[in-house]
Amino acid sequence: MASVRSTAKPSARERLLAAANELFYAEGVQCVGIDRVIEHAGVAKGSLYNTFGGKEQLVRAYLDTRHAGTVDRITRAVAERDTPREQMLAVFESQGRQFDRPDFRGCAFIRAGAEASPGGLVQEAADAFRGWMRELFTRLAAEAGAADPDALGHQLQLLYDGAGISALMDHDSTVAATSRAAATALIAAATGASAEA
Repeated sequence: MASVRSTAKPSARERLLAAANELFYAEGVQCVGIDRVIEHAGVAKGSLYNTFGGKEQLVRAYLDTRHAGTVDRITRAVAERDTPREQMLAVFESQGRQFDRPDFRGCAFIRAGAEASPGGLVQEAADAFRGWMRELFTRLAAEAGAADPDALGHQLQLLYDGAGISALMDHDSTVAATSRAAATALIAAATGASAEA
């Protein structure tokens, strides 16, 4: 039986999100105008407004898509490990693999959030991602037996954010090993376990 290949063209929504993902991540949300996204997507201007309503809604959808992809990547990495301690370290290892990508431009949420108006849809998306990260670290810290899971979750999120910024600003993917070592020490101190990984 011959296989059937789909020749269906991606929807206007899919093309707009793909163009937004490429352009917003590479160049920044404020640097890229709607007309460039529309041209890059190969859609009519009305398609953007009918689908998203405006640029802020498109940026929110772009960040929601990145959030889902990051959650999937990190959740898979965590699921491959047996203990909460190993799972926390898996988050840093997953992040570190992103640093080696030629298209790595830092954290999309930090970058977009820095450009966003307070209280808007973009800030909400950035806050939702950061909230998810903090909840993940805090939950795993509690499961690992940390004396103060909230404090360890906060420390690990701070380390995660800093590692991403350092990898971008210093053009140094080796920061991944440093951030993993620092996470190992923080986890050991908070749980009373050995720092050896």
